[in-house]
Amino acid sequence: MEQFRRKTPEEILESITRLSRGYFKVLIGAVSGSGKTYHMLREGQQLKIQGVDVVMSAISTQQRPETMEQMGDLERIPSIHWMKDGVEQKDLDLDALLSRNPEALLVDGLAHRNRQGAQHATRLEDIQMLLKKGISVMTTVNVYELQEVAGLAQKYVGFKVEETVPTDTLEMADEVRLIDVSPETMLKRFADGQLGGLRLPSDSSLFQHGNLAVLRELALRLVAEGVNDSLERHRESLGLVGPSWAAERILVAAQYHWNGSIYIRRGQQIAKRLNGDLHVVTFVKPNVELTRERAAFKRSMLKLVEKIGASLEELPLSSKRLLPASLMKYALEHHVTRIVIGHSKQTRWQDVMKGSVLNALIARMNNVDIFVVADRAENDGERILPTKSRRKGRRADSEKGHYKRLSPEEMEQEIQNMKRGRFTVYIGAAPGVGKTYTMLREGNELLRKGVDICIGYLETHGRAETERQIGELDVVPRRTIDYKGVSMEEMDTDEIIRRNPEVVLVDELAHTNVPGSPFKKRYEDVERLLEAGISVISTMNVQHLESLNDAVEQITGVRVRETVPDHVMRLANELELIDVAPKTLQQRLRDGHIYRRDKVEQSLNHFFKTGNLIALRELALRELADDVDERLESWERSPSLRGPWRRQEVIFVGVTLSPNAERLIRRGFRIAHRLKASLYIAYVHPGETLTLEQQERAQAIETLVDRFGGTFKVVFTPKSRPVVDAFLKEANAVQSTQIIIGQSARPWMTRLVRGTVVQGLLRRARHMDVLIVAKNKG
Repeated sequence: MEQFRRKTPEEILESITRLSRGYFKVLIGAVSGSGKTYHMLREGQQLKIQGVDVVMSAISTQQRPETMEQMGDLERIPSIHWMKDGVEQKDLDLDALLSRNPEALLVDGLAHRNRQGAQHATRLEDIQMLLKKGISVMTTVNVYELQEVAGLAQKYVGFKVEETVPTDTLEMADEVRLIDVSPETMLKRFADGQLGGLRLPSDSSLFQHGNLAVLRELALRLVAEGVNDSLERHRESLGLVGPSWAAERILVAAQYHWNGSIYIRRGQQIAKRLNGDLHVVTFVKPNVELTRERAAFKRSMLKLVEKIGASLEELPLSSKRLLPASLMKYALEHHVTRIVIGHSKQTRWQDVMKGSVLNALIARMNNVDIFVVADRAENDGERILPTKSRRKGRRADSEKGHYKRLSPEEMEQEIQNMKRGRFTVYIGAAPGVGKTYTMLREGNELLRKGVDICIGYLETHGRAETERQIGELDVVPRRTIDYKGVSMEEMDTDEIIRRNPEVVLVDELAHTNVPGSPFKKRYEDVERLLEAGISVISTMNVQHLESLNDAVEQITGVRVRETVPDHVMRLANELELIDVAPKTLQQRLRDGHIYRRDKVEQSLNHFFKTGNLIALRELALRELADDVDERLESWERSPSLRGPWRRQEVIFVGVTLSPNAERLIRRGFRIAHRLKASLYIAYVHPGETLTLEQQERAQAIETLVDRFGGTFKVVFTPKSRPVVDAFLKEANAVQSTQIIIGQSARPWMTRLVRGTVVQGLLRRARHMDVLIVAKNKG
């Protein structure tokens, strides 16, 4: 459809301008020493092999051998050297560069300020001029060198950055790539002296675990926001509406009323824990002046919205009956994933006579969930208000822990943790991003340091560049298994344990083993290796994470069958993202570096479509950022960027035995995990026994719930008793604060005559939050 749309004059002008402009690529890292220069030089070498005329200038290797090795035979254009506060600086020699006129330039330090009297005050201005002359530029920047982030870095980490560039500089770039490194890796490099003559910002406390984690999270979220913008532009160009489900966007519907601020506060809490944007809308009658009371509420809500960094928009509405349709239309146009609204106080009879806004909104649900805020004020006067930090109390509890005697069980658990091997996982958004290559490069680096390391399982998919990285690494022979008359190979876990290396490399963590193997899934082999004290470095793609299964299907239309439980990811000591832009990944595919050439066109038209790759990339960035934040909260005295979650939550999910149960359970787990909440799943069965088929379905559901660390229960109730009664009894018994239930699948006529479980819950459970999950319409 896109190729047939006529371009606007502005789009035509933009296209013409870009024809003569150089390509601008920025490599961004959390901190100096993360490997930006290394990766830039490596990409430069690859461009040279492809026949591109590449030069470099003002490169800062800090005398790191691995980085200097990547320079190879790349041509260097001498820079202009000068001193500032006793430190040597390098400016670009623009005349020399323009005279040489290469196709591409590699240059460090996007935020660099030039010497007094230079043609331009900043390197950014130098680069802009070169781009206009048709010279492509690849450069590097640290996240704290972006103006907006510099303020956050000072707030959370406590150091001030002198040289910055405007944050919207990244919007100028044709491509932004994140070089992700865990705090553990950075501290190890620092301790080993690998960072050479690293010039740190004024405060050397930067290289503390919590500070590195904060900067890493800021980098992940910043790049994710940029990816989200490009995803929305791409979806709009295809005429797609509604959420992509790569990111959360929360919409609060509030009136100028005393509870308006309560709904906004609740929406803010949800948005912070789910790392989503927050928007607020209110409906007003056109040309009708607000009463004094409503005007006062409006001022209060505007002040609150400004304080929490949200936006509030007034929408005209001539009739209350038009509200549900208008609200859902607005939600779809603004890519909203969840609408936050208050409980109705009408009786069922009033719903029938006057009409129910909430019921009408639920009937119109279209890939948008509805979150109904508990009406706690009627029962106990509770208000959701700003909360003060309990950091002092947490610290006291932590310090008290130093003196508390461990129980025998706790002692045994600590001993087992000490014996376990370390677990590192490289995660990518899609096949071909370079996870295996990076794993092998890390393996060779450890081998050079004298670490006893081997390859337990490797899948190169015939990629020559990856195969070359094997180098001197020892490969443990695979186990041969006969399956239906065919000999197949799997990782030989017993042989690895017998060999007993310090570290083993294991590719494709989500792989399902051949029937007859000791374990069903490869991650179970990995868990056994870790328990044997062997450290493991492994790889996987974000679409294989169990709790993201539904989101990935929503994005790509593909149901991923091989998954890894979320608890396995939490076992990892280090998670690192291998980030590649969709354009680069698609080019690798076309060049035959991912799949065979006969599969290229099919892949480009299906899983490797631009929209899929952008969304999966954003999903990966946000998932890693969430993981960093979860770890920040668990580290002593390290503040979480999402802010503290202070309410004691209990999540109660109601399911049927339909295939939709798995989707609701995954949604419940992700919410419970982010809220630090208990998770309960219940199926209410009208009757006394289950059929054999129903028993099998219940067992499958219980197995999945166990994998997520929740509790599952089948509740039997007489057929004469409403399901809602039994469901609420169980929810109240565990002191549930939030109920999660799926959108009704009954035909509209049945809903009108007999009602639904959802409607019954909304009338009877006004003391709880209720999340209604929209049906998956693909």
